[in-house]
Amino acid sequence: MSENSAEESGRSVPERPRRVSVAAALNAAQGLVLAALGLAMLADAVTGDPEDRAQAVTGALTLLALAALPLAAGRGLWLLRRWSRGPAVIMQLLALPIAFTLLGSGGLWPLAAVALAASALAVLACLMNPTATEALGIGPREA
Repeated sequence: MSENSAEESGRSVPERPRRVSVAAALNAAQGLVLAALGLAMLADAVTGDPEDRAQAVTGALTLLALAALPLAAGRGLWLLRRWSRGPAVIMQLLALPIAFTLLGSGGLWPLAAVALAASALAVLACLMNPTATEALGIGPREA
C-alpha cells in the first residue's frame, strides 16, 4: 500500500500542522542523540578499557533500544498516526527528570540537560495543543 493510498481512494488526507511537525522532528532528534550516545558507549566498551565491559555493553545496548521509541514516535507523528502521541508524551515525561539529574553533573552535561528539558517541554506543548490532537484524531469522546 502506498503512502498516497488514502488520497487515491478518495478519503481526505489531513494536513500536518506545524506543531505536529515540530514534535515529530524533536522526537526524531532525541532518538538520534540516544542512538549516537549508545553507539559511542558501545565503541568505548569494545575498544576502550571500561571497569566492567559487560555493564558498559549492556548500558550501550539499553540506550540503543531506548532510541527506538522516540524514533518510532517521531515517524508516527510525521505520518499523523494516532498511536504515536502516547509514546511521544511518555518519552518527554521521562526526559524531564533525566534532565534535572544531569543538571548536577559536571562538564557539558548541564548544557545537555537544558537542551533536553527545553525540547521535552516544547514537544509536550506541541502535542497538548488542540490543533495537534485534532490532526492526530484524538479528541473528546462523544457520549
